[in-house]
Amino acid sequence: MSTDQPGPGSAGEPPEHDPYLKKPQEPPSGGSPYGAEPAGGSPYGSRPAGGSPYDRPANATPHGEQPPGGDPYGGSAPPPGSGPPPGGMPPPPYGGDPYGGNPYGGQYGAADPLAGMPPLASRGRRLVARIIDWIIVCVPVGLIMSGVVGGFDYWTTDGTQTGRQASVSLVTMLVYLVYEGLMLTSRGQTVGKMAMKIRVGMLENGAVPAGQAGWVRAAVYTLPEIVPCCGFIFWLVNVLWCTWDKPYQQCLHDKTAKTVVVSTA
Repeated sequence: MSTDQPGPGSAGEPPEHDPYLKKPQEPPSGGSPYGAEPAGGSPYGSRPAGGSPYDRPANATPHGEQPPGGDPYGGSAPPPGSGPPPGGMPPPPYGGDPYGGNPYGGQYGAADPLAGMPPLASRGRRLVARIIDWIIVCVPVGLIMSGVVGGFDYWTTDGTQTGRQASVSLVTMLVYLVYEGLMLTSRGQTVGKMAMKIRVGMLENGAVPAGQAGWVRAAVYTLPEIVPCCGFIFWLVNVLWCTWDKPYQQCLHDKTAKTVVVSTA
């Protein structure tokens, strides 16, 4: 019997001390074969025991159902008292901010620009109010001035008659300007507007147009009529502007002063 032992390259069980053979490394007990897990857990989330990380949790809400008091999209229920106030959302400011943005309420579905305002005064009541004011102010002033200047004939082209007519018209317009300016800046109403139950208010908040706003409104309505020919055309366009203006039915003197005429009844 031969006593030769198999060499390192012979068949059979290789010796443990062979430096050319590497023993596969085993992962540490309880660890990952891809390296240690960082402190705080995996950045991709933990894997539930016995299941896939993509499995639905056992307590998940079935698809299409909203959890009690929760959000179907995974959010939490709003805290108590965070909902809209009783009676719905508060109305926007009186007339909003028509000169700082879109005067027609913004894009589709935006708030009504007339929300929070009293009803707009009808055009018929505004016309009747003007007629009442003219009867109260202009007719007496015109008669008095006609007596002062010695009278005139509207149908005469004589220079003297034309000058008298222009003087009467100028004084009448100035008296009407003072009348309307004082009435608007003090209470937002003339006598005619009080009779027709309408008033002038600031478009921004409904306040009385005190100070400059009331005087600007009265001046834009009254003074252009003093200019021959062109003044009457401007006056006519001015008073008719409210018939097609939207949504506040403003005349040009309203737009200049940023006012609106509303009903008080």
